[in-house]
Amino acid sequence: QKEEALKVQEEEEEAQKKIKVKDTNEADVEETEETEEISGEEEDETNVEEDTDAEMVEAEEVPEVTQDAEETEETEETEEIELTPETTQMAAALTPARPFTSDGKYRNKQRCLLLCSRGVTARYRHLLEDLRTFIPHNKRDSKLDPGEQGIGAAVNEIAQVKSCNSFLFVECRKRQDCYFTLGHTPRGPSARFLVNNVHTMDELRLTGNCMRGSRPVLNFDESFESVPHLRLLKELFIDVFGTPRGHPKSKPFVDRIMGFYYADKKIWVRNYQIIDQQAQNAKDAHAIKKQQEGANSAPDSIKGLETNLVEIGPRFVMTPIRIFAGSFGGQTLYLNDDYVSPNTVRAAHKSNKGNAYESRKFAQASRKDRGERIVVPEDPLDDVFR
Repeated sequence: QKEEALKVQEEEEEAQKKIKVKDTNEADVEETEETEEISGEEEDETNVEEDTDAEMVEAEEVPEVTQDAEETEETEETEEIELTPETTQMAAALTPARPFTSDGKYRNKQRCLLLCSRGVTARYRHLLEDLRTFIPHNKRDSKLDPGEQGIGAAVNEIAQVKSCNSFLFVECRKRQDCYFTLGHTPRGPSARFLVNNVHTMDELRLTGNCMRGSRPVLNFDESFESVPHLRLLKELFIDVFGTPRGHPKSKPFVDRIMGFYYADKKIWVRNYQIIDQQAQNAKDAHAIKKQQEGANSAPDSIKGLETNLVEIGPRFVMTPIRIFAGSFGGQTLYLNDDYVSPNTVRAAHKSNKGNAYESRKFAQASRKDRGERIVVPEDPLDDVFR
């Protein structure tokens, strides 16, 4: 037992010695950390003093730089003031224009939504089909029944689903009045037209013909450059009727012209085929070749060979009613004061027919009154020779 008690005492003394060694080691580590922190703070103070000295030196040099910058800004302002619109126009005229080179890729992702409302007659439905054949970048949809949300909201929603950025909506009122609404979606602008004198291709049966899906040459009257609202309509017509280059459904040919002409405050639309007259035989072909080379031996009948236009159809006349800043609404950009609705015209015509009976009765009463007022005086010599 004594030996065991001694062993226990020795173990306790060894444990106390180990604890004392650990404490001394921890104290040494703390002293080293404190010395390192003190040395780091001293280095930071030295660095701060060096930075302040450098900033003082730079501050002494800054005023000269700022003065130079102010002088350069003043010179630039004077140069900008000296530039006038005339000088800029002269500079633009003197700089050579870079020729446009196309890479032939399909970049103008223009899609046009073509649809009509319910109640459209056969004539206007055939007109819409003719327009679809001439607009290969169109997206079609069934007849629109807007319901409670309205025509504008329904067309914009369909255009969003079909990924279209322009639209052409055909609406028929009272099964006799046709209206076109075309423009950009969803923010506009848009324009509304009354369509008259509609003649489809099946009705006209003209001799002109062109390739299906070919790109047209859009020809505009000179009024589309001078009249403000026509300039806006020109951009809308280009987006709706102009086929983008490289469209998958289009053909790489230009064999027709679509003309827009402004007369009598209406827009007359025509579609023509481009025909290049060719020689009928080898003799005429040889004469044309010699003419192209500069020879004057070609006969007069051959010299007259030119490019002609043959109408294809359809043809129609559009009367502008109103131009909106938005799609199917918004601020009014243009209002046609000379526009008279078809209902007013029909009411006036019917009123003239109703007045025919009144005018006839008035003529009868006036004739009777005039007969009563005309009295022949009696002649005193009327009974002399009887």
